[in-house]
Amino acid sequence: MTRVLVRSLLGLVLLVVAGLIGWRVLSPAEVLAPATDSYPAAPARGPGVTGKTAAAPLIVDGRIRVFAAERQVKADAPVDARTAYTPRWSLRRWPQQLNGVVAIGATVVSRWSDGELVAIDGRTGRIAWRADGPDAGGYTGGGTGAATVWAPPGLLTSGTTVLVRGGGRVLALDVVTGRTQWQADCDGLSFGTAGGQLICGAAVYEVVTGKAAKAWPTGPFTEVGCGVAHSGCAGLRDAAGRGWITGARTPQRAGALDEPGNTMRLVQRSTANGRVASAFAFSTGAAVVARSPVTGGELWNWSGPGGATVLGTGADSVFLLTGDRQLVTVDASTGEVRTQFPLAVGTEPTDWTPGSWQVADGYVAVERLAGDGEPFTVETVVVASGI
Repeated sequence: MTRVLVRSLLGLVLLVVAGLIGWRVLSPAEVLAPATDSYPAAPARGPGVTGKTAAAPLIVDGRIRVFAAERQVKADAPVDARTAYTPRWSLRRWPQQLNGVVAIGATVVSRWSDGELVAIDGRTGRIAWRADGPDAGGYTGGGTGAATVWAPPGLLTSGTTVLVRGGGRVLALDVVTGRTQWQADCDGLSFGTAGGQLICGAAVYEVVTGKAAKAWPTGPFTEVGCGVAHSGCAGLRDAAGRGWITGARTPQRAGALDEPGNTMRLVQRSTANGRVASAFAFSTGAAVVARSPVTGGELWNWSGPGGATVLGTGADSVFLLTGDRQLVTVDASTGEVRTQFPLAVGTEPTDWTPGSWQVADGYVAVERLAGDGEPFTVETVVVASGI
């Protein structure tokens, strides 16, 4: 009888212990690990490959790299590190999943599956603010997290505003305080223009005020020449397929974009009166041809083995990825080649297919994929300074 009682008590104790362990493992939890070192300076670096990482980095403020995992957002430094380093800071939320990440300046805003938005000061790794947003989906970043940091669903930026879409609505939040500035109906494809408008299907809103934009063509619209997070788009096509430049409050007709294969980029150029943004239309094929977006007239052209893809722009420059995987930087005004080098670390092979990419602060990060769409190598994202 005593042995039976002891066994019963022992079984009860084990059951309670197992329950406590399960509760600690599966109960909601949040772990924040802020930075313990000082904010790094922006490195002074010439052109060339800087390294490679297994996860896609969101380059923030020209100083840190932010990475996404299913339940964690984290950052490392320096931005030109040869591989991924121990995180400077990280935030993990259980059981929520990370749905998207964007950055404005040094502020990193993460969106989670429960709709919560958490802004982190990228300099310190401490939480700047929290806000409730519409319910979001789960983690969609795949093996590298590229879709989460470079094309987050329903999360974009414009100026000092974070825009969050879900449930047929869009919320505009101030990046400093997290306060909602305005909200409106938002159905269909959404993206932000370089001129400060939010496109929601056929609707166009001024991001600063939330009011409907005036003197715009008829949508729905298709984005052209956007940066990360479908933001800062240089142009668009209207419902009739006609192209427009969107770098100002009122769009300007761009006949060169009527051709579906053409794209557009804005280039920050130095002038006697300071820096101004100039629009360039590009057609690609055997050669990259830069055109006036208004007249379609050729400004310059570049040709090389296998043609090239226009990745983005820097200061007075355009970054091209060639068919044989060279990163070519050309002068935006003349098309003259400034630098050219293989986008590889050491003697790595270059028979890969480009997936997603980011161009920011003079850096280029490209996701390298095999023919079946799987990662090309374990450290599949290559990063280079193209300045």
